Amino acid sequence: MAARLSGGENRLVSLPLSRIRVIMKSSPEVSSINQDALFLTAKATELFVQYLATHSYKHGRGKEKNALTYSDLSHTAEECETFQFLADILPKKILASKYLKMLEKEKRDGEVGEDDEEDEEENKEDETVDEDVGS
Repeated sequence: MAARLSGGENRLVSLPLSRIRVIMKSSPEVSSINQDALFLTAKATELFVQYLATHSYKHGRGKEKNALTYSDLSHTAEECETFQFLADILPKKILASKYLKMLEKEKRDGEVGEDDEEDEEENKEDETVDEDVGS
């Protein structure tokens, strides 16, 4: 197997190839997976995760605490253009109480927005009626 060096202890990739194969096969376009493609996908994934972690550590508060935190990763996903595609996967954590307040505010804003839309529609109808009467 390409993922192992001699003896089986020293691995070239750390991620389990069987899991990566399952993920790759979950795509309907994939019928078979070449062993080399599987290995390269695993290695590329490891390098990407390493780059994300390193970047997050260097640009986050991890240096101060000598640790990489979830908030460092989520901040990187939000702020760095390279990692923006991860923003949905690594959202910022918020307290449930703050989330509930946000939902209430959105609901209120939505109701206000709907009222505004109804007012605009009524104004348009009034203008149409005024134009018809004026003609």
